[in-house]
Amino acid sequence: MPRPLLYLIDGNSYIYRAFYAIRNLSNSKGFPTNAIYGFTTMLLKVLREKRPEYLAIAFDEKGPTVRHDEYAEYKAHRKPMPDDLIPQVPRIREMVEAFRIPVLVKPGYEADDIIGTLAKRAVVDGFNVVIVSGDKDLLQLVSDRVLMYDTMKDKVYGPAEVMERYGVTPSAMIDVMGLMGDASDNIPGVPGIGEKTAIALIKEYGSIERLLA
Repeated sequence: MPRPLLYLIDGNSYIYRAFYAIRNLSNSKGFPTNAIYGFTTMLLKVLREKRPEYLAIAFDEKGPTVRHDEYAEYKAHRKPMPDDLIPQVPRIREMVEAFRIPVLVKPGYEADDIIGTLAKRAVVDGFNVVIVSGDKDLLQLVSDRVLMYDTMKDKVYGPAEVMERYGVTPSAMIDVMGLMGDASDNIPGVPGIGEKTAIALIKEYGSIERLLA
């Protein structure tokens, strides 16, 4: 009997990707609609082409997260949300709720934290999972039971695709990113180590712990 399939959409990732992919779109009253349109187009593509039996969308909640407790400079360099995106976010949430799709949020945590937790739990509970996102942070979750689907590139990442792109297994991605850091989140890596060197070191040693030893 085939495993049931759960789709988990990274809502905040797609809000920003839609906003920057489509510009200068508004309604007759001048209300900006580019992010709403792009997000809805992505969602309809998933619903129409994949016809998911189980589906939920995770969003970030406002306010600091557990990562800010660990590292005060987390995302400190990020600019505030663009003025013409701010009023679109509640409308996107309303649109999702109108589709009767569960909205997942948790104060102190980000959408990818929720997705990671639920993906792990779903596999234990007998599901296969498709994470709908373009965020490379989530590639560490990919396995024979968990795929990542980037609708904007129309590409699916399984273990083979992660290995082809990065040269390491999905579970090793956390070590690669630990070495190279993540400029988008203002997380410093090891000085002088970029993506290529980080990949080469993890391919040779297998983990940060072994590399340090």
